[in-house]
Amino acid sequence: MENLIVKSPGRINLIGEHTDYNDGFVLPTAIDKAITLSFAKNDSEYNFEVFSKDLGKSFQTDLRKLEPQDSGWENYILGVIDGLQQRSDKLSGFNCSLKSDIPIGSGVSSSAALECGIAVGLNEFFNLGLDPISLVKIGQKAEHNYVGAKCGIMDQFASVMSRVGHVILLDCRSLDYTYVPLELGEYCFLLVNSHVHHSLASTEYNVRRQQCAEAVAIIRKSYPEVGSLRDVTTTMLEEYKNVLTDTLYRRSKFVVEENLRVLDAVTALNSVDLPNLGALLYQSHTGLRDEYEVSCPEIDYLVDFTRDNPEVLGSRIMGGGFGGCSLNVIHKKAVSNLISRLAPAYKQEFGKTLSWFVAKPSGGTSFSWT
Repeated sequence: MENLIVKSPGRINLIGEHTDYNDGFVLPTAIDKAITLSFAKNDSEYNFEVFSKDLGKSFQTDLRKLEPQDSGWENYILGVIDGLQQRSDKLSGFNCSLKSDIPIGSGVSSSAALECGIAVGLNEFFNLGLDPISLVKIGQKAEHNYVGAKCGIMDQFASVMSRVGHVILLDCRSLDYTYVPLELGEYCFLLVNSHVHHSLASTEYNVRRQQCAEAVAIIRKSYPEVGSLRDVTTTMLEEYKNVLTDTLYRRSKFVVEENLRVLDAVTALNSVDLPNLGALLYQSHTGLRDEYEVSCPEIDYLVDFTRDNPEVLGSRIMGGGFGGCSLNVIHKKAVSNLISRLAPAYKQEFGKTLSWFVAKPSGGTSFSWT
């Protein structure tokens, strides 16, 4: 029996943070860091085993006895298998080994890469016949039901659906999407990892979601057509400036303006206006820092360090916030010089060691038989 090799990539989001759960727009792409999974059948009808080469650990269980574990990487896999079995009865025993070169803790969604690698791999290996969007949804549902993270759909969508040389303009309400050409020329995406753990991310993430819902409930009293902040215009928001609390106003203002920035970024990419794209990234960071309040001193330092550097067009915090990476649009030849100055300065300021890598946009999850 042939083996199936699957490569499932991590992702970056160029712009559009905290817009996904507000039914808004995002602009992600897969990158050249991926989890590689190898699938083979075994002699069992129901038992399967998954081995992580990176962790040196494996787990095995019965396809008929799936349930969430207390914690751990197993839940991402179990949740996907459960989702597949709800749609097909074709799964049988298999072995899977996996190895990742996605930098740990860098905010490029290794969890979605794992979910999508399992989903795409088993769909192909057992000829389940599920379409890519269904696999994306199964990955998201696994994170909701087995991991307990109420994530949006962007990460899984980018991991599966990305196309080389493009970013995806994704409407998180309708799941309509458009591939936008990405012509960076002499520039690249540099991710600088602050090594600040997202310790507040999960609790504060839920707080932000609740605050957005509260603002919508208030605005809806006069505008019943408003189902989410996606439907709120800048005119509506100004009308409610003195009705909403200051916090709810600032949260809403960020989301409304961030949606507009995503669309402006698409215009900039279509016209290959990279300086304007960079300016939008800086604006996004300012909003995330001051209005949505999900940045942290370390990331602010990394972003501010680039502001007077003509080789850096834009920089912002990427992801849910409170740590993780800054995303930078920088001239390829300027990367080493920036890091040589930034790393020691950051170490002196915060006592933390930086790591970084250049993220190359890539295609989505792929497979081959060997």
